[in-house]
Amino acid sequence: MNRRPRVAYVLTQDSGGPVDVTVRLARALIASGEADVRVFGPVPRRGAEALAGHHEQVEVGDKADVRAGRRARAAVRAWRPDVVHAQDRRAGLVSAGLRWRHKVVQTYHGVPDDVREDWFRGVPRAAAPSPYTRTVLAADAVVARTVHRTVVPAQAMGRFLASRLKVPAGRLAHIDNCVEPVHVQPPTGPVRRLVFVGLLVERKGLATLLAALALPGVMPADATLTVVGDGPERVRAEALARALGGRVAFLGFRADVPDLLRHHDALVLPSTMEQQPLVVAEAMAAGKPVVATDTGGVADMLGDAGWGGTGAGGALAAPGDVDQLAARLRGLFAEPDPARIGLSLAERARERFAPNVCARRHLTLYRELLGWTPTPT
Repeated sequence: MNRRPRVAYVLTQDSGGPVDVTVRLARALIASGEADVRVFGPVPRRGAEALAGHHEQVEVGDKADVRAGRRARAAVRAWRPDVVHAQDRRAGLVSAGLRWRHKVVQTYHGVPDDVREDWFRGVPRAAAPSPYTRTVLAADAVVARTVHRTVVPAQAMGRFLASRLKVPAGRLAHIDNCVEPVHVQPPTGPVRRLVFVGLLVERKGLATLLAALALPGVMPADATLTVVGDGPERVRAEALARALGGRVAFLGFRADVPDLLRHHDALVLPSTMEQQPLVVAEAMAAGKPVVATDTGGVADMLGDAGWGGTGAGGALAAPGDVDQLAARLRGLFAEPDPARIGLSLAERARERFAPNVCARRHLTLYRELLGWTPTPT
């Protein structure tokens, strides 16, 4: 089959991880010349210029807005795509109605905020999320059984969908997220400048990080922490940070996260729940060591990168465990060669999270769904 597939990406958000991933993926496919691409959705707050000539503005501000959903589906149908790929939860609901005429794919970027890691992993007697969240997950299961494929960036999410939501394994495909290639700049000496990036909400674990850093003997006198992000936990976090004597800076929301990562030595992400966090991939791409919690697919992302020959376990703490996180931070501060770890992570990021790698894997999936095989060259 020589014809290039026509791929319609559907978004209902203008910012956030799913939007950033979609822009990078669409741009890489356009650059490859191997697919015709159009993004249907609001104008992205970041990267819109990369979609010039490949974007059609469509607004679906509420999942209950039936008319807006119909207009969005009509716009997509009029373009006559071969594949429709929904990139956020509401877009999945809108696009599922197109499955009779088109191959429909969705990417499942994450579960609702009150899903705990132990329930996510199927731990017996783990506390279940709220009734509302269980209703959302039931709707997610219906959509995942309706569309032709659900892409999961983390294999842990695939296991959750198959075991907890009973989505047939044959309808799931694992494809990593993608991040922008950046200049690799590993630490030039001992790690002293930490950075945290994320919404300041409880599940991101900033309070746990601040408590760990405040324990005796953890944070060297010349070490600092920069907090990038904002949210309802900020006031509480600023109060906790006073125990660290002015060594914590709160920057609020920033659009220049890749640049900020380059000017720090290491990333810390102590979340209680993640899937495949983009900021971890971005830090890896920049050659920065990472301390994180063992949630979702984070361990798989880091591979064997740890301190003192400990493997990934040396960089991971159990979610919410202050003492264990403190031990991982002590190891990070004491690591004699953090540049070695940073360079290893950068190579791993190039192999897994580069946009061209992501685009190639998606294109393979689309061709498989269409029953097309690449023409030999």
